[in-house]
Amino acid sequence: MSDTPYDEHFVSWFRAVTPYINAFRGKTFVIAFGGKAVASEFAKTLAYDVNLLVSLGIRLVLVHGARPQIEEELREKNLESKYHRGYRITDAETLDCVLDAVGSVYLEIEAMLSQGLPNTPMANSRIRVIGGNFITGQPIGVLDGIDMHYAGKVRKVDAEGINAQLGLGNIVLLNCEGPSPTGEIFNLQMEEAAEGVAVAIRADKLVYLTDSQGVTDPSGELRDAMTADEVAELMTTGEWLSPDIRRYLPCALRASRGGVGRVHLIGFGQDGALLRELFTHDGVGTVVTRESLESIREAKPDDIGALIALIEPMEAEGILVHRPRELLEREIEHFSIVEHDGIIVGCAALYSHSDEEAELACLAVGPEHREWGYGEQLMKRIERRAKKAGIKRLFVLTTRTEHWFVERGFKLGTVDDLPARKRDMYNYQRRSKVLFKTL
Repeated sequence: MSDTPYDEHFVSWFRAVTPYINAFRGKTFVIAFGGKAVASEFAKTLAYDVNLLVSLGIRLVLVHGARPQIEEELREKNLESKYHRGYRITDAETLDCVLDAVGSVYLEIEAMLSQGLPNTPMANSRIRVIGGNFITGQPIGVLDGIDMHYAGKVRKVDAEGINAQLGLGNIVLLNCEGPSPTGEIFNLQMEEAAEGVAVAIRADKLVYLTDSQGVTDPSGELRDAMTADEVAELMTTGEWLSPDIRRYLPCALRASRGGVGRVHLIGFGQDGALLRELFTHDGVGTVVTRESLESIREAKPDDIGALIALIEPMEAEGILVHRPRELLEREIEHFSIVEHDGIIVGCAALYSHSDEEAELACLAVGPEHREWGYGEQLMKRIERRAKKAGIKRLFVLTTRTEHWFVERGFKLGTVDDLPARKRDMYNYQRRSKVLFKTL
């Protein structure tokens, strides 16, 4: 059967996610979701996606809530739902409703994760779901003169026990109940429980499934990335944000500052949102990091494998000159790289040819990341390195991107304008354009 555009798209997509698969294997993710997500139309496919993450070698902790299910229990028993400062006032009767609702939701999630029907994404899966008293709760007590009864906060997380289960390949499924050393059970906020677990086990990612696509600005535009400081500033305003986002943002901020690598806020009302957020550059929600997601730095020997993976496709197309691994190992100190979310997405190199003249070489950005301005950032990085070394003029040889460089201040030259050593090495078969820029 001949290839179709769909086949080509699938192959291209599958290759594009490979760096994420490699980066995530063995990492620990905490995925937190409320009762609304469990009751949504995509709950079953979320279970499929969780199964996929486990099959890729990702260690998973799931933390669930049951707010709408608790509300339903209270209505059936003609009990009033009371809140203070975002916490449910949980007296003894309300606690009974909490335990019934949370237990029911827990069993429902466990059942979804146990599916193994043929012709489904969970066929032949062997997921083991483990629960337990990994979270110890404590009472909030009296707040502003109001007795919160069995409303609680996280006192302690058994990180050692959770990590032991993750090491066995099990999914750890936790709810929003926190037993205490005195034998009482406290009603915890799901988002705080997830935050406490993620910080305690030093999770690489904490993912909140929310009632909106993520954090938006006042006009409704999605903010795809925020630093912890930006979140702290937004929390003083943000009256336009959804109820879930307003509850989750303080937890996202504390988790980020507490050592969790990435905190994601994504909507549960979109099929496949979890996979699209984790395995695409653009994502579909908001990611919170302590510092900016992007970083540019000088390359190290440990980066060589990722560099080869980045530039090999462009070498095969003839865009770049082939550089064998041995050459890269010898010349790695010449390279600068740009990372996005820990993955190398671009590189460039600086080679001096005299005290005042140097070459900008091997400027490359992966095709799925070229619209983000990484090429220009790398060019400026190389220019700063060159100026610091006293270089007065930078040159570049290119077969495909002449206009891109001209738009950024380079001027066309000739082979005769090159330094003698580079002129002698010029490949007349490639017929590269020669461009110069005075620094």
